[in-house]
Amino acid sequence: MDAFYASVEQRDDPGLRGKPVAVGGSPQSRGVVAASSYEARKFGVRSAMPMSRALRLCPELVIVRPDFARYRTVSQKVMAILRECTPLVEPLSLDEAYLDVTENLWGERLASVVAKQLKARILAQTGLTASAGVAPNKFLAKIASGWRKPDGLTVIAPERVESFLQELPVEALWGVGPVTAKKLRALGIERLVDVRAFDEIVLQKTLGSLAGWLKRLSHGDDPREVKPDRPWKSISAETTYSVDLEDVAEMKAEIVKLALRVANSLEKKNLLARTVTIKVRYGDFSLVTRSHTQDRPSRDPKAFGERAAALLDRTDAARRPVRLLGVGAHGLSAADAGAQLAYPEQLPLE
Repeated sequence: MDAFYASVEQRDDPGLRGKPVAVGGSPQSRGVVAASSYEARKFGVRSAMPMSRALRLCPELVIVRPDFARYRTVSQKVMAILRECTPLVEPLSLDEAYLDVTENLWGERLASVVAKQLKARILAQTGLTASAGVAPNKFLAKIASGWRKPDGLTVIAPERVESFLQELPVEALWGVGPVTAKKLRALGIERLVDVRAFDEIVLQKTLGSLAGWLKRLSHGDDPREVKPDRPWKSISAETTYSVDLEDVAEMKAEIVKLALRVANSLEKKNLLARTVTIKVRYGDFSLVTRSHTQDRPSRDPKAFGERAAALLDRTDAARRPVRLLGVGAHGLSAADAGAQLAYPEQLPLE
């Protein structure tokens, strides 16, 4: 979907159409941009940017508080449209999904035709535009989907894969963010295909286990299948505070609240977790994480809160102002009727 949250807001409020819009928190309370309209992007406004900076880049920016319940409703409509074509739909988020249309419910042989029809149905039924990438695998389809946004359609036929790869910068590689890209460019690797011929030992020293995967992707090789109903890998909750927290008792109370939210989500999804993690961002923006893993998975709210609060003692929170706290659950598994949901008390933290 194109600028999904912002597009939903512009669709539902005609007064926002054609204006630079950012969905997110208040610049006065350290809010960040969750999504920006294409009008706002012309000024350099991007998601995850502090709203205060976005406002400096675009003084005429219209800030809208997010309405995730509304976005989820629209997302459900979009996913339902996709499943009219194929049951092989793997959602990545509210506004993005992989589809395998090799065999589809419409009996259509050309994936490009399927993509056109899906785009048309989404527009007709939701009033929103979507961009699609058609390619032999996930890696290439993902890149292609963002090639001509908004309302784009890019097809990479098998015979075009190599010429397409030759055009891509190293940032196009899956898993390569700004930090990794900087490391690669320091080695002289500017384009995706430059990875192919580079010394593998040096690459491994620089990137570790990621090196082999990037080599494979540089050849356009991605064997991953589309997996519908992808299992949850983690569940988390976090809060950025308008004023830095300095009282450790208050921090622990906030950590417990976040832990209860996570435990409640686990219960709703009928999941258990082995690992509890916390995230602490200090007033100077530095970030630390701490985790505790136990052999027996659980979702007991009281125990989750106690474990998270105990992890806070392993940080410098008692001596430094804190601007963000987060709690996460990892090592998830489905709960069954015989599962032990209680957490054994006083298990030592590792």
